Amino acid sequence: MTDSYQAGEQIYYVRNFQDLVATPFNKEMNAICWSRELKGDFAEIVGKVALNGNITEIEQEELLELQLSEQGQLARETLLNDLELLKAHGASPVLNVITHYEQDDTYPFFPTDVYSFHADRSPIPTDTFLCTYYGDPSEILPNSQGLKKVLIPEIRDELKKVYQGPDEEFDSFLSDHFFDLHYQAKPGAHPISLGVGNLWRLAVDHPGSQVPPCLHRAPREKSGKRLLLIC
Repeated sequence: MTDSYQAGEQIYYVRNFQDLVATPFNKEMNAICWSRELKGDFAEIVGKVALNGNITEIEQEELLELQLSEQGQLARETLLNDLELLKAHGASPVLNVITHYEQDDTYPFFPTDVYSFHADRSPIPTDTFLCTYYGDPSEILPNSQGLKKVLIPEIRDELKKVYQGPDEEFDSFLSDHFFDLHYQAKPGAHPISLGVGNLWRLAVDHPGSQVPPCLHRAPREKSGKRLLLIC
């Protein structure tokens, strides 16, 4: 495939890692995808990892020690290569087997867990990289199809009841508790699946960013465990 983008689109598709990390975000474009069809049996790796909770990090040493079939070895080579590419780029990738994420029920009217559409925030310039190798993939929401939840009057009123402090510090309260990072899909919205095997780079809310942050969420694990790389 060739690099693909049209004016006004959110997603830019590239054909290699170098283009993934070197292409600048621009205007509406805040998600870049290295679209791939991977070889190998990633399910075998998921099945052989010893789980130690709902999220199990796979260390590189453990990955190397797994006794795998030929197809499992192909999958492992891809994982190791992706980890090395990202580390060489200066990122800190983590490979996880996920059965489920913890859900936030502190405020039932406003969950702030990763199953909610949200933006990532950083105090320094950075990007979010992620790839689902096995299981249900993450989704992104076009920014034009999302509404910041803290701007929805009824939700904002409920948050003010929780806050009960001076008006001039309310926005700081929202930011400190990450409420301002969460979005609600508008009626008729069409979330976009990130697919299996694709390596994505998503824009983050950080000082100096020239584009809006990419809105995304984790899927409900309807198909069972997930194998996810993220940083």
